[in-house]
Amino acid sequence: MIKKNWISFINQLQNDVCKALEAADGKAKFFEEKWERAGGGGGVTRIISNGNVFEKGGVNTSVVFGKVTDTMRRQLNMDGNEWFACGLSLVIHPINPFVPTVHCNYRYFELYDVDGNIIDRWFGGGTDLTPYYLFEEDAKHFHQTYKDVCDQFDKDFYQTMKKECDDYFVNHHRNNERRGIGGIFYDHQKPNEKQDIDFWFNFAKACGYVFTDAYIPIVEKRKQTAFTEQHKHWQEIRRGRYVEFNLIHDRGTLFGLKSDGRTESILMSLPQTVRFEYNYQPKVGSDEDKLLQVCLHPKDWINDYNEDANEWAKRANVC
Repeated sequence: MIKKNWISFINQLQNDVCKALEAADGKAKFFEEKWERAGGGGGVTRIISNGNVFEKGGVNTSVVFGKVTDTMRRQLNMDGNEWFACGLSLVIHPINPFVPTVHCNYRYFELYDVDGNIIDRWFGGGTDLTPYYLFEEDAKHFHQTYKDVCDQFDKDFYQTMKKECDDYFVNHHRNNERRGIGGIFYDHQKPNEKQDIDFWFNFAKACGYVFTDAYIPIVEKRKQTAFTEQHKHWQEIRRGRYVEFNLIHDRGTLFGLKSDGRTESILMSLPQTVRFEYNYQPKVGSDEDKLLQVCLHPKDWINDYNEDANEWAKRANVC
């Protein structure tokens, strides 16, 4: 029953998110491609491109299963006879450099023994934001939205999952530079006596359905902002960091490729245009450098922002 309900959830989430993104774009529509995996299962890939707002994006669902291979045992540290995985994954790359890229993924996994009994199962997911120019009020809105959801389930979730996010989406080979300003991330969350399978299912649903509340208002606020070629240049430099993370470090990409997933759907996360310039460094103190510094030194967006806002208010009153 859990598998059936989870599949229904991700299909509904895919529909809701695509509808909201199309409305925000005002021009482009998602086209859909259904695919089958030779080893078992398949999925639905939906792609949006060349719109008013979104340059390229994908909102994908997959329901896949198969035998645990020697490669999976060796490279993914997975033991068992068969596996099942089902989830939704999206990445949206905007045209305007003042609109952030966003990523979202929610998934459920089961592992079986030779008799078909479940020997392990877990939930994973999260949503994170990758801006090219920093607007602290946008960062606060995004993080506060997910903190509000986390607090409904466990008051410790947000800080724990924010740190997990900050520590996961990292290009370790670039001085531990984060690809963005984070969000929440959790993985291998297994049902137990305190937090049963319904608890984690409901948590994932709440996080998934609040995605449009977290992201679309930022899109609407920034999509008409004027920009220059210099802004686009920096956007493509930062996209290079995004590509590096996805191809070098991302566990989802690795699992998809090692389990014979559909390459086009896995790599839909990559942007259309990107730059790799030798040892590119933004000017110290510039808006570009401001973004880089928060990627190097993650912030507590909620508490730090409130402190900054209070300080700004004091200064305004003094003036």
